[in-house]
Amino acid sequence: MEKKLRQKPINLVKVVLFGPESTGKTTLSDQLARHYNTVWAPEFARKYLQDKWNNERKTCEADDLIPIAIGQMKLENKLAKKADKILICDTDLLETKVYSEEYYGGFVDKDLDKAAKENEYDIYLLTYIDTPWEADDLRDKPEERLEMFTAFENALKTHNKPYLLLKGDKETRLKNAIATIDKLIAEKDNLYSFSDTLEGIDMPFSHETPTNFNYENY
Repeated sequence: MEKKLRQKPINLVKVVLFGPESTGKTTLSDQLARHYNTVWAPEFARKYLQDKWNNERKTCEADDLIPIAIGQMKLENKLAKKADKILICDTDLLETKVYSEEYYGGFVDKDLDKAAKENEYDIYLLTYIDTPWEADDLRDKPEERLEMFTAFENALKTHNKPYLLLKGDKETRLKNAIATIDKLIAEKDNLYSFSDTLEGIDMPFSHETPTNFNYENY
């Protein structure tokens, strides 16, 4: 199982949107992917847990965390092969680890814990809670947004992860994220580009991750 939770090596700038629920991570993931003409890896847990709620009327349980983590990494590793220099990730295993700790009395599966610490990303974009709360079937604890934000920031600090705190409106967040990512791209040589592998092939291709992305293929 440990192997299923690890990143496959590929020379990309990898960016993670990180933070509590309803703080604009998915919106910014889509904006960044469009700006850089690349793909973004959606949050596997959303589809997984929505299906569970629709079919069983049950919310997330501790036993769901490993299947979610495996699904997320499978999704990330496959989409990385379709990226152009940069891969935007709507979440990562460190986020799953934080939720595990906060919701299940500090419990974290040892393989999840290890992978969450060892998987590497160039920058975490930590989204602040200065966004309106938007309720849905899966989101809860709107009254504990500050506590959850603190848990996420503490995880980044504890594990020495590079991060940028994003506050403000959508335009401000996007501008600050792009400025930081541009510097990271400039610092790396020979970045992988899916477009380069298609040179000479006459075929249409969209770099955007569609909103109706079929998780079952992953």
